[in-house]
Amino acid sequence: MNTLQKPRPPLKPLDDALADLLAQAQPLAETETVATFDADGRVLAQNCTSALHVPPLDNSSMDGYAVRCADVGAAGVVLAVSQRIAAGSAGEPLAPGTAARIFTGAPVPAGADAVLMQEDCEAIATAEGGVAVRINAVPQPGQWIRRAGEDIARGTVVLAAGTRLSPAELGLAASIGLHQLQVARRPRVALFSTGDELVMPGDVPPEQMPPGAIYNSNRFFLRAMLLRLGCEVTDFGIVPDRRDATIAALREASAAHDLILTSGGVSVGEEDHIKPAVESLGRLDLWQIAMKPGKPFAYGTVGQAHFMGLPGNPVSSFVTFGLLVRPFVLRLQGVSDVAPKRIAATARFDWPRADKRREFLRVRHHAEGGLELFNNQSSGVLTSAAWGDGVVDNPAGQTIAAGDTVQYIAFSELL
Repeated sequence: MNTLQKPRPPLKPLDDALADLLAQAQPLAETETVATFDADGRVLAQNCTSALHVPPLDNSSMDGYAVRCADVGAAGVVLAVSQRIAAGSAGEPLAPGTAARIFTGAPVPAGADAVLMQEDCEAIATAEGGVAVRINAVPQPGQWIRRAGEDIARGTVVLAAGTRLSPAELGLAASIGLHQLQVARRPRVALFSTGDELVMPGDVPPEQMPPGAIYNSNRFFLRAMLLRLGCEVTDFGIVPDRRDATIAALREASAAHDLILTSGGVSVGEEDHIKPAVESLGRLDLWQIAMKPGKPFAYGTVGQAHFMGLPGNPVSSFVTFGLLVRPFVLRLQGVSDVAPKRIAATARFDWPRADKRREFLRVRHHAEGGLELFNNQSSGVLTSAAWGDGVVDNPAGQTIAAGDTVQYIAFSELL
């Protein structure tokens, strides 16, 4: 008797898959205090509020002379130099009819309302042996003065909780006196690969590789990408293509990790044991995502740990990590804005064959402007990711002609 084959479910749109993932990514509750020096890449767990003005006092933005504008009605006025003020010192109130020699960053003395750069002034000696200055330009009130609180006002939230810290933010935190920062703890990620065909570089030289064997490249870039996102990574190596071995690895990984990340074995073939192994210990949703490269993707839970299974082809694994795993890991650390930034760019190539899936084409900036395309867009050609500097996010059913405006995502937005 003939039986009807169960129809395949429709491919899941990428945006829907990401929304479903982020709905599961509850931020980790634990935080820790780290030195500001060591906080690069970490995510703030609480607001940073300034207890002072930055700069704390009105100060000079130039080497020159602080004056009262009322004393300089015309160019050529000569004023006695009554004091010298360097950065880190404080001067006396400026006496009428005098100027103060002042240096960049030094507090502006009370009474002065402008600074003239030294190029507009001429130091001269007086008959009495003192020092005076000839002013060769007419100043405007407030000229070359940085006002107290001009950068940061006291009481301002300078950095909000959920900010992923970069060198600029570290400097900003230091500028308000913070030598330590409260940050989300690092997500703990267990990483392993599946596949009897995988060989680690160094274990077998190229000339001795057995037929059908390949070097495990995914393990290297996935670990590096996780580390860049601030994760603590436990490398479980290569798990043999046996269900008992897969179950044992998953059980061990789930005990002390927030996320288990695998590559390969998320299809439904006889040698793909991830699906039944995860289901025996928890739950699994196996998604077919409407994206190219990177259609097969799995999400589920094993014990208290999240599970994500990436496709085995290296470019598929690379792209799905950037578009799905990266936002998830950032959300675990409390980052709210996890979407990669897209910018409009000009294609310097033709892409005449539209695909039914949303495509991510590996490209790089052309020397003369715009984007050029790598000549082989296969999901197994990792050269395209090393050659390129980003991807074109091309909608399903869309062709591209040279000169068209496309949406570009830099790889720096996916790492």
